[in-house]
Amino acid sequence: MADRFRLTLAQMNPTVGDLDGNAALARKAWEAGREAGADMVALPEMFITGYNTQDLVMKPAFHQAAIAKIEELARDCAEGPALAVGGPAVEDDGLFNAYYILKNGRTSASVLKHHLPNETVFDEVRIYDAAEIGGPYVVDGVRVGSPICEDAWHEDVAETLAETGAEFLLVPNGSPYYRNKMEVRQNLMVARVVETGLPLIYLNLVGGQDDQVFDGGTFALNPGGELALQMPVFEEAIAHLDLVRGSDGWRAEKGDLALLPDAYEQDYNAMVLALRDYMRKTGFKKVLLGLSGGIDSAIVATIAVDALGPDNVRCVMLPSEYTSKASLDDAREIAENLGCRYDFVPISEARAAVTNTLAPLFEGTRPDVTEENIQSRLRGLLLMALSNKFGEMLLTTGNKSEVAVGYATIYGDMAGGYNPIKDMYKTRVFDTCRWRNANHRGWMMGPAGEVIPPNVIQKPPSAELREDQKDSDSLPDYPVLDGILEILVDQDGSIADCVAAGYARADAKRVEHLLYISEYKRFQSAPGTRLSKKAFWLDRRYPIVNRWRDGG
Repeated sequence: MADRFRLTLAQMNPTVGDLDGNAALARKAWEAGREAGADMVALPEMFITGYNTQDLVMKPAFHQAAIAKIEELARDCAEGPALAVGGPAVEDDGLFNAYYILKNGRTSASVLKHHLPNETVFDEVRIYDAAEIGGPYVVDGVRVGSPICEDAWHEDVAETLAETGAEFLLVPNGSPYYRNKMEVRQNLMVARVVETGLPLIYLNLVGGQDDQVFDGGTFALNPGGELALQMPVFEEAIAHLDLVRGSDGWRAEKGDLALLPDAYEQDYNAMVLALRDYMRKTGFKKVLLGLSGGIDSAIVATIAVDALGPDNVRCVMLPSEYTSKASLDDAREIAENLGCRYDFVPISEARAAVTNTLAPLFEGTRPDVTEENIQSRLRGLLLMALSNKFGEMLLTTGNKSEVAVGYATIYGDMAGGYNPIKDMYKTRVFDTCRWRNANHRGWMMGPAGEVIPPNVIQKPPSAELREDQKDSDSLPDYPVLDGILEILVDQDGSIADCVAAGYARADAKRVEHLLYISEYKRFQSAPGTRLSKKAFWLDRRYPIVNRWRDGG
């Protein structure tokens, strides 16, 4: 009977659908484990396919190819440690989320997921079949229990594994980031440890996939809940964890304890990694964006430079007669501070041409938001022309406050392929700009220092589509707007909840109305980094046609 077990934990970044690339990452991790004398090398949930696959995994040709790739991995990794890897499985005409244990050239055991998440970004009930709760598997004489992700969020699977002889728990996860989620995970896993009395290893994916970001942060807990290992967040890493059997059972020897950054840094890292991976995994190398001199485009430009490097970012100022000198100066300073390309493309001539073309049809009408939106749509047209011509993906720059209430022009400033700040309220954008000016990390490809000029942060926000325009002309002040949206969107609250929190009923009703009538815009908006449990898209799915309003 073994008294020592070395487990190599591979917190890696797969790509959905890249079966060959994901298998190569798995082999790389296995080779690292073999060199380190590991007994088993473990990879996260659904690693071979990448995660979250959504409906792709239901396609027979795809899940059959993934299963074949796992069989190939088993043959390639026959001489050395066991390899544990997540992937799809088909049994009795059912499709399952499975965890494969590969040893001696074959699958020596497999675990099938029992609890299927059906909330927020997950639709596993419609994708997979739920398996019966199984028992532990054996690797080199040691009995290991592997509740797959959601299975560890419930008591029954871990308790059954403990009762049927598991000596420690290895939990493979595809757990995406939202703000403060690490605390939720650790509290739940401590509960499993206390209930079972077993060491527990929580192994998570890392990397961006569409709107979701997997933050890694793999950790190990000993009986009693003591933290034995903490791997870093938002970066690939491989760690070797030694478990030792004593008179009172198994314990993990103390490993490195990586620092967990605060929420502002984690949000910023999530946005940088999400954009970097979205570009890399879709094949784009360069981005461009409209740089207005305002705070939203400033932070998006900074995120883009930190993700891709200044040589891969083009900033374009597209002024009209309403663009202030301060905005012109601020935009140029931002681009110079970041070291990226800056182009100056006035829209006055194009706007005059459109105005003249429409003049016979608009005769007898007064200028209104129509003329304002023409400016935004001309900018979108010109930016998309640059995108097409040079193969640079256009970034959109609308924050969550604006996305929520439709304070953005469809086919105008909403045009583009990705929006890093889509799930960040305006008030938090201000705070994030201050944070980035004061902090620099090794994973940032942009320069250190005050890259966003103080004037950009201090001046009143404005779309600058008419003379002396301010956002507050059309919306409640952002602290009020964001407070109401936090209740209506993030907390699923009511008008009465807003009033109880101290907001004016008229403001709450107005924001609710704008929120509901803007659904069609969000339906057509670019994907963006998910930072909360109520990001627009999979987390919050509302009908476009909706006549209901909260009577309060």
